[in-house]
Amino acid sequence: MLVRLLYVSRSVKPETPEETESILNSSREHNIGNGITGVLCFGGGIYLQAIEGGRNQVNALYTHIVKDPRHKDVVILAYEEITERRFGGWTMGHVRLDKLNPSIVLKYSETPELDPYGVSGNVSFALLEELMATASIVGRA
Repeated sequence: MLVRLLYVSRSVKPETPEETESILNSSREHNIGNGITGVLCFGGGIYLQAIEGGRNQVNALYTHIVKDPRHKDVVILAYEEITERRFGGWTMGHVRLDKLNPSIVLKYSETPELDPYGVSGNVSFALLEELMATASIVGRA
């Protein structure tokens, strides 16, 4: 059974390109062998991630994420059974919010800064869908 989990977390330390690249690399290495696909959106110390795959694999990955010392304030925004993957082309695609036009984020938020804690999981997922539609997601590895 396929599921999709959407969560948000905060970076414990100030976000650096090296730290984010480390998260992406470890995600890609782990995900490919476990049938996990998804996307990671980051900026301003916030991580918004959608992960898809088998229920057991997604649940195990989320448990690992909650225990990861690089994250804090980890909150599930949405969890659902799905009939097909939305991010099947990415072992872990990524979006750097500092490279986006703020109007895209503003469309789904009161301010141009990403704050998934202040909106519904549906709104956060709609933002990810728009980023995918506008080719803002990179790193198809």
